[in-house]
Amino acid sequence: MTPGYITVDPLFEDFIDTSVAPEVIAKGCVWTEGPVWLNGGLFFNDIPNKRMLRWSERDGVSVALSNSEFANGNTLDLSGKMVSCEHGGRRVVRRQDPFDLTAAETIVDTFEGKRLNSPNDVVVRSDGSVWFTDPPYGINSDVEGYPAESAIGGCYVYCVAADGEIRAVATDFDKPNGLAFSPDETKLYIADSGAIRGASFPGIDYSLPHHIRVFEVDGTTLKNGRVFAVVAPGIPDGFRVDHEGYVWTSALDGIHCLSPEGALIGKIVLPAQTSNVCFGGQGGKTMFITSSDKVYRVHSNRRDAAQVLRENEGRAS
Repeated sequence: MTPGYITVDPLFEDFIDTSVAPEVIAKGCVWTEGPVWLNGGLFFNDIPNKRMLRWSERDGVSVALSNSEFANGNTLDLSGKMVSCEHGGRRVVRRQDPFDLTAAETIVDTFEGKRLNSPNDVVVRSDGSVWFTDPPYGINSDVEGYPAESAIGGCYVYCVAADGEIRAVATDFDKPNGLAFSPDETKLYIADSGAIRGASFPGIDYSLPHHIRVFEVDGTTLKNGRVFAVVAPGIPDGFRVDHEGYVWTSALDGIHCLSPEGALIGKIVLPAQTSNVCFGGQGGKTMFITSSDKVYRVHSNRRDAAQVLRENEGRAS
């Protein structure tokens, strides 16, 4: 499959420069994940190789962290520090220095006295609360972590409030995965990738969950959950919501753009299972996509909802 685009709604061509094919900016990895833009560079994880890499236009690709403890999802907190999910460490951490990522503070590693499974993806709300998913991928095999039994006995979605209290906010997922807030943070979208069978996507059982659900957010609780969109082919892994509420989700064939109502608008077509996407670069409008062993760059006029919200709040204060 050649990288390119599929337009379902003409609106898609207003979002993406479809005259320029997705560009490979990094390759030679095993499984890329967790893209996040920080201090003029793209950080991302090569999970099975247990390392975090950095790409910039000037310097290309370099190793940012040689032992990432099989880190997966990354995001930024309100102060601009990186927050990471470690499969191997079975914890969510805050990296204190973008130039020395080894300095990490544990945000959470247990729930009700039991070790987490393997935190997968994470977002930070504008009130400082940290929300993350905890599927079993890091304890299922030695590909993305260390084999172990689940101490909790389930795969939950959690919220760590600004005061440090941790709450399980969703307990009925098969394998909760990517998550992101709506532009006004009144809704939380959460992927369920339960259709994956085994490690490293060897097969998909479409009788099991392969959808994104959306919930209303009430403080540090969720309510009125429903299926927002079923993703196929493949499963939804990581995703982002842009400043107008469009959802950009990973799938087997690349990135699907979904309207705020869940309708497919178009696709960024890539040749392998795609794991995640983020916005960054100059003006925050470049899309960086982690897809199997590569990272791609796509030019757009979209921006990340969380970043725009924080900029607007900063101007208002």
